[in-house]
Amino acid sequence: MTDHPVTVTSVTSQYANQVAQDLELNAKEQERISAELSALQAQLGILQDDQSVLHRIRKTLGSRPVSAPSTPEPSTSLPLQASGKNTPARRAPSKTAAKTPAPSKTAAKAPSAKKTTAQARKDKTQGAESKAATAAAQPTLIALIRTHLEQQKEPRSAAEVTSALAKAHPQRTIKSTVVRTTLENLVAKSQAHRSKQGGSVFYASVAAQAATEKAPATALPQTEQDGNKREKAGAVSS
Repeated sequence: MTDHPVTVTSVTSQYANQVAQDLELNAKEQERISAELSALQAQLGILQDDQSVLHRIRKTLGSRPVSAPSTPEPSTSLPLQASGKNTPARRAPSKTAAKTPAPSKTAAKAPSAKKTTAQARKDKTQGAESKAATAAAQPTLIALIRTHLEQQKEPRSAAEVTSALAKAHPQRTIKSTVVRTTLENLVAKSQAHRSKQGGSVFYASVAAQAATEKAPATALPQTEQDGNKREKAGAVSS
């Protein structure tokens, strides 16, 4: 009969530890997916910018008319024919050839615009990858909460911890619900202490809680000494 409660307690403890581990893995997976999602969103924005640039280039190329080869002017050819020289007839095609490269300028603008777009896309992709790498290199939320509790001398509520971490790390999105769940995980792992004051719940590190519990014990000998002094003084006066 005495083994059954112990077995139930052991199984409950195992389930609690498993749930705490699963929650920690879930939090890490959410952070990883958030970093990847940010990188993908940045790449999507780059592709959308490239699409708009290419649409503008195509619209510009489609709306610009192609210049037709110009014919030699009669006013310039008649006097030359009257003089009996054949050289102007050979020069007339050269004028036309000199005017035809105009479409090539428009054609030359398209590759340069594409090159600029490709370079911009490459730069934005590298920036998104660097941001994702920076987010992956940041400490986890569990480590931040554990460090914050160790730096505090008094217990803190989940709202206070959330506010402090949000001010210290403005680049991260820290939600109070996630912070409260993480604090409960630390309590389940005996890495934090939970206490209630009225209707509020406060959390403290194990070291801070141990120091708080030792403080009254160190004050008792001094109280006893004061009592002994008062008793001695009463005896002398009597």
